[in-house]
Amino acid sequence: MTATVAVGEGSEWAVETRGLTKRFGSNVAVSGVDLRIPRGCAFGYLGPNGAGKTTLIRVLLGLTQADAGSMWLLGQPVPQHRDLALARVGAIVDEPRFHAHLTGRQNLQVLAAAREPAARGRIEAALERVGILHRADDRVSKYSMGMRQRLGVAACLIGDPQLLILDEPMNGLDPAGMHEMRDMIRALVGEGRTVVLSSHLLDEVERTCDAVAIVDRGNVIRQGPISELLAGAAVTLQVDCSEPRRAGALLAETNLPVTVAIEENGLAVTLAGGEPRDVIAEIARILISGNISVWRLQLVQTSLESWFLQITSRLGED
Repeated sequence: MTATVAVGEGSEWAVETRGLTKRFGSNVAVSGVDLRIPRGCAFGYLGPNGAGKTTLIRVLLGLTQADAGSMWLLGQPVPQHRDLALARVGAIVDEPRFHAHLTGRQNLQVLAAAREPAARGRIEAALERVGILHRADDRVSKYSMGMRQRLGVAACLIGDPQLLILDEPMNGLDPAGMHEMRDMIRALVGEGRTVVLSSHLLDEVERTCDAVAIVDRGNVIRQGPISELLAGAAVTLQVDCSEPRRAGALLAETNLPVTVAIEENGLAVTLAGGEPRDVIAEIARILISGNISVWRLQLVQTSLESWFLQITSRLGED
């Protein structure tokens, strides 16, 4: 008998998939994905456009049927117990759509009418929670993109979800709108909810999320806490010095685990291995021994975007 992992109500995963696959003809949009999203965190499902992010969300929500694999939402197997699972899930797929001639409050009242009776009583709190209570009685046609995104989250909150799935929630937002959305997501996680957002905006994901899965060509390449993923990435040492070309030649003659790029005022030295502090000390010793004036040694922290570029060259490709 094959042992199985318990995925009931006590499961630590808000979302779990095993071998999830979705094809459209000869195109494999989701390819054997094993995904585990912890409860109570902000989780980024990210990759370039066309990587299969939205397709996976549609499969999870039952908007399109998987061709193979298994999945669970909040410990409930889907599609076997889809109704039970989705009763505690709120989702925005693509841009949230509302009746433009109705007010924000009226739109939520229409949506609440299709849910349990308690949903109507959550409207006021949901509007306040997303910061648009003061505009609740304006028509949606007067809302900015950021306000419509917030109203979309409010529409999710009237169902009091444990899990929110947001597809590209930063799309179309200006920097201020992104900042507000980021703060709102973090606050929702602070309430004990799980927020999953798909995105190709890696910089925003790094600011917002605790953990990520990197997807490309329908495959999950890496997943885990951002801090752990970046811990294994190469780091760069910025060296400002008097003779960049001669400095580069000196370092090339050593056995240090580095790659050197010569710049106008110095070097960009990629540290591929070893203890960074020891390698940096040896670089400084070599350059100073070679009578090269060193003005600055600065270790540049690897970003999620630069780490992504180390493992795939398709960032931003349609």
